[in-house]
Amino acid sequence: MVSEKITVADQLDKMRRDWDARARENARHYVATGKDHWTDEDFFASGEMAIGGDILNDMGNVCQGKDPRELRVLEIGCGAGRVTRALARVFGEVHAVDISGAMVECARAALQSFPNAHIYQNNGLDLSVVPQLQFDFAYSNYVFQHIPSYEIIENYVREVYRLLRPGALFKFQLQGGVIPNVRPDDTWVGVGFSPEQAAGMAYRCGFDLRYQINAGKTALLALVL
Repeated sequence: MVSEKITVADQLDKMRRDWDARARENARHYVATGKDHWTDEDFFASGEMAIGGDILNDMGNVCQGKDPRELRVLEIGCGAGRVTRALARVFGEVHAVDISGAMVECARAALQSFPNAHIYQNNGLDLSVVPQLQFDFAYSNYVFQHIPSYEIIENYVREVYRLLRPGALFKFQLQGGVIPNVRPDDTWVGVGFSPEQAAGMAYRCGFDLRYQINAGKTALLALVL
């Protein structure tokens, strides 16, 4: 039985090891579980679909009157570069992080022809590896739902606040609702958030909550400074 007193450092180490192992086994499947074997065309097209539903249909809020090619975007949890590549096609500059060195290798290979995309391996807790730049938009696609720690997720939100310009938007997914018996060392099924918990986290980190969608399932949140 896993002790409930597992430390954040233990959780981060387990996250790194597990996602490295998944990347080496079948990186694209673990990023997008809809298929066991993805062609390049289908895998990257699925990234285009992801931002189509979360970003491209909301460009007024995302860009706030600016040309998207003038925007600097931050992505948390880039995995094998599926969404990063789609973002780099739309926005002027993209900076993306992932805890897994093996996933970062995949992402860098996928983004070789995109000089406006920058990929970093981070420590899984903060964004200190990202250059001290001001970002115009931040996004995370199906990443926080795998994190078994409220503390880690909230620290990420606080770090995004630190890097975003005033008035900028942060969109991300959370595991919605109560998830019973989440093990603190489970790096696949993360902790769940009620709508009230999600709103409270946003406010504690300095954001206003613009909206939540599907709050009882995998919730999409939009926060604004």
